[in-house]
Amino acid sequence: MATEGIHQICDQYVDDFAAAHPVVATQLGIAGHDERLTDYSPEGHAARAALARRALDAVERTEPTNASERAAKAVFTERVGIDLELHEAGLDRANLNVIASPVHELRMVFDLMPTASVSDWETISTRLAAVPEAMDGIRASLLAAVDAGHEPALRQVAKVAEQCDTWAGLHRDSGYFTSRVALAREVTGVSDALHRDLAHHAHAAEEAFAEFAGFLRAELAPEATSRDAVGEDVYRLWSRYFLGAKVDLREAYEWGWEEFTRIEREMRTVAERIEPGASLARAAELLDADKRYQITGQDAYREWMQRLSDTALTSLRGTHFDIPDEVMRLECLIAPPGGGVGAYYTGPSEDFSRPGRMWWSVPSDKDTFSTWREVTTVYHEGAPGHHLQIATSVYQSATLNRFQRMMALTSGLAEGWALYAERLMDDLGYLADDGDRFGMLDAQLFRAARVVVDIGMHLELPIPSGVGFHDGETWTPDLGLEFMLTRTVTDPDHVRDEIDRYLGWPGQAPSYKLGERLWHAARDDARAREGAEFDLKDFHTRALRLGGMGLDTLRQQLGELF
Repeated sequence: MATEGIHQICDQYVDDFAAAHPVVATQLGIAGHDERLTDYSPEGHAARAALARRALDAVERTEPTNASERAAKAVFTERVGIDLELHEAGLDRANLNVIASPVHELRMVFDLMPTASVSDWETISTRLAAVPEAMDGIRASLLAAVDAGHEPALRQVAKVAEQCDTWAGLHRDSGYFTSRVALAREVTGVSDALHRDLAHHAHAAEEAFAEFAGFLRAELAPEATSRDAVGEDVYRLWSRYFLGAKVDLREAYEWGWEEFTRIEREMRTVAERIEPGASLARAAELLDADKRYQITGQDAYREWMQRLSDTALTSLRGTHFDIPDEVMRLECLIAPPGGGVGAYYTGPSEDFSRPGRMWWSVPSDKDTFSTWREVTTVYHEGAPGHHLQIATSVYQSATLNRFQRMMALTSGLAEGWALYAERLMDDLGYLADDGDRFGMLDAQLFRAARVVVDIGMHLELPIPSGVGFHDGETWTPDLGLEFMLTRTVTDPDHVRDEIDRYLGWPGQAPSYKLGERLWHAARDDARAREGAEFDLKDFHTRALRLGGMGLDTLRQQLGELF
């Protein structure tokens, strides 16, 4: 990697940021920071913003010397620039939602820490001891945000309090941290003293989460607003953060309706093959009852995910994608209880000692699973979706700086690619079974509905006439929930979680479909320019090796490549 200029500044920023944000360092697999937790106080946010501002100023003052540096500068200035805009707007300190806020980072970081040795558990014990102070920092930032006029939404306050109750063990035999440190008993050499320390710190961490739930209900809830919509100004800022692009929100809303209607027609065709005259709901009911698609037991479900993801990696390698040995390892796991319902992915460590992981968060009492809904999800989270894209980026140490490889990913790029990957697997023949294809279309319909509902609720737009759903009324959360429950066939438990997610994470949900739209457009443009010379495997290989960036930057980079 280059030792001076823009690449050097970017590499140094990753080191500095990892030291200033140890939780993200662990998420990224950057070694050396696992004993500490992030300072989530207002002072901690300010320190990280100052760090970003210095690095951004340095990059902006530096002239690129080649195409590689020009690309790196474009990526860094866009990503770090929007981070600073969010900080200056006070939205980092006000961050509280049901899926991806500092509270969730603190809980989830312990999932990613190694547990194989005595020293691993000593590190975990040290970090656990810091949980109460880290929670105090989150509390201080939320109160500072309220003082600055950024009142939280009551819905998010209440739901996060419930999650904290679960992690604290208030509704279960044991809390998350107690269950986690119990794994130390499987490691030879862990002393009684270390076991006692782990148990003590786990209990203190659970007390901190329980106290935080009390703070949310007693102190923050009275300051909260019953209004869920964030309004157009805040929404535009978050949309740019998640997409790395400026979009016409009303055009996107209209396109979302068009895409929803198109996919709905496509699903009806498949439903007709499943049973003549069947509605979408009837087709889903038949598939759910079909023994061919049923798995009983969470362990069996995890094993099914692992087999399917392993098979996808093996069959795609060398035929449709170039996949290095390091990227061939993907672990499938059931997520700890307490979070939202659904699947998510965590990337490999920088040196690939920790593999990429596909996590499935399911209700603790759920024991029967319908695979027709989830084959496409495995491809989305695994290969050729998130795992192939993110791990390929991490692997590009010879051509990309560390910021491009590990810190520049946007939701529009990643979720757009993963949704594109689902369609690609259909095109390649992996979803020939009507049940599995119906599941893929269900996922596509659901993501199109997200564009409509997310933008509609936050901007409080009217529902168009002629769509057959409360024509002319203004979107509300209740209408959003009704739409998702009645116009998609997604599992109702998942849908209810999703509405809370959209309202607390504005602009993220549309990034899937809007990102996929760009990937398809970029492929079509490349095919038009190259004609008979166009090679799909080459397009995918070169595109994935570009690393992380926003969608506007991707459009520019792909235009230069093809």
